[in-house]
Parts: sequence; C-alpha cells; structure tokens
Amino acid sequence: MSTNAVYGPLQANPPALKPWLNTKTGAPANPTDVSRGVFGATVGINRLLRLWDKYDIKTTWFIPAHSAESFPHQIRKIVENGHEIGLHGYTHEFVSLLNEQQQRDVLGKSIQVLTDIAGKKPRGWTAPAWSTSRETIKLLEEFGIEYDHSFMHHDSQPYYVPSPHLSTCTETDVSKPASHWMKPMSTLKPSTVVEIPANWHLDDWPPFQLSLTQPSTHGFVDTAVIERLWKEQFEFLYRECPDDGSFIFPISIHPQVSGKPQVILLHERLIEWINGHEGVEWVTMEQIVDEFKSGNLSGATIEGGADV
Repeated sequence: MSTNAVYGPLQANPPALKPWLNTKTGAPANPTDVSRGVFGATVGINRLLRLWDKYDIKTTWFIPAHSAESFPHQIRKIVENGHEIGLHGYTHEFVSLLNEQQQRDVLGKSIQVLTDIAGKKPRGWTAPAWSTSRETIKLLEEFGIEYDHSFMHHDSQPYYVPSPHLSTCTETDVSKPASHWMKPMSTLKPSTVVEIPANWHLDDWPPFQLSLTQPSTHGFVDTAVIERLWKEQFEFLYRECPDDGSFIFPISIHPQVSGKPQVILLHERLIEWINGHEGVEWVTMEQIVDEFKSGNLSGATIEGGADV
C-alpha cells in the first residue's frame, strides 16, 4: 500500500480546571477536583510534550481560554514545541446551554486570549463536551474560524459541515398532536466550515477518567481494552479507505487522563503500532484542512434530508 496517505492527527485538550469549574449553576467547585485540573495543566502537559517529542509528532491542542490565562507559560511551551492551538470555550461552557449572545461573547473573548498568548489567531474550534448548538456553525463563520471538530456526520473523512441553523428537525413533543412532529428533516446545507470529525470511541475521557458526578465516565477500564478498540478502528479504516488511500484518524486525549503513567504507555504502544503501517503521516488538524481545501486529500459529501 505504498500509495496510501494515512492521516492520524492527535488532538490534546489541556482543559486544566475543566470540567471542574463548569458547574453550570455556579455552585462552588470541589477543591480536590480543581487540583486534578492543575495536574493536567502542569504534569500532564509536560509528560505529553515529552511523548510527542520522542516520536517527532506535532499535535493540535484545543484550549479553554481560562486555562490559557491561568497557565500561560504552559501554553507558550506547547506553541514553542511546534504544536497547533485551537479554541475550546472559556471555562468549557456547554454552548448548547448558552444563548446566542453568550456564545458570541465567549467565542470573541477566547479568540482574543489565545491570539495574545500564542501570537496567532486560532483556525479551529471544538465544542466543550462536543455539545453544539444550532448557532455553532453560523458563529464560527462569523468569526472567521476555518474548521470545527465537534460533529459526527462521518468518522474518517473531512467534509464541509452542514449548518444546523439552515435545516429544520422537529423534536417529538407528546403534548401536541402526532402530526406536529411527523415531518422529515430538511435538506442539509453545507457551510464554509471544514469538519474534522469527532468520535467518542477515540476519546480517552469516558473510559479512563473517574468522576463521581459524570455517569458516562468509568475510570478503571483496562488500557488493553481501549488499545484493542482503537487498533480495530484503525485496521478497518486502513483496509477500507477510499481509492486514493486517504483517511483521518483523530484521537482525542486530555492531559489529566493521558498524562497518567498507564495511559502514556498505551500511547507509546499505539504510536509504534500505527507507525508500522506503510504510508502513515502524523499531522495537525490545520494541515488536514489545508490539504482538504487544496484537493490533495479526499473528503466526504454529507447529503440527506428532504426538500420541504
């Protein structure tokens, strides 16, 4: 498979005090949980930077602006090591819970903070907890953000993401007659924002992070289980990739989680295993966007919906 161009970006979210400050209601944060965030912003980041340096890998880091302002020296260290910086809210606010003006305010502030610290305007954004809103894509276009990493229309090909505010999807409301909700989704209309697909099955947080307030987290999953899960996904995509031999494999990790010793060892094994495949290239997400826009990387066309 010498013609294969396999793109395997690694996304690192150094959320520091996230999600511990994002109590949604303003309730006091647990100081012990906050200390877990400090571990991620210091020990975790340092360990991951050493890991990437060991394998000469450049990655994309989506950083809440609160983390950037609280640990600017760590963020500058990421930039100085040649990694990309992207947007991830201010305190990891779930944009699905914010009104449009709140979303706009957070996005504007976050862009300014990261630009000031990194010396370059971020090109990409990922929704905190991948919880988006109908206004998400419209606002990214408004602020000139080129790509997103939150949606899941595809799992291994970039594409121009459909804009939720331009399509209709009627929610089921059993307080009304059934005729109210028995309507098809309207035609999906692509935006100018490139999507680098998100994928919960390539994320370290649910299996490896223990949180007593988040039912979706586990914390004690054997790393061998997740290693096998990630390898099986890669094997299938490598075998079934399009005619031009390209696909992307965006792994999402967090310094609080992947900075732990047992997960670092998992990453070492996985990287060395992936590198054993011909044609693999580790790249940042902005590199994928550039290749996709230039036509050098195939992508998906997202279709669906009805003309209503």
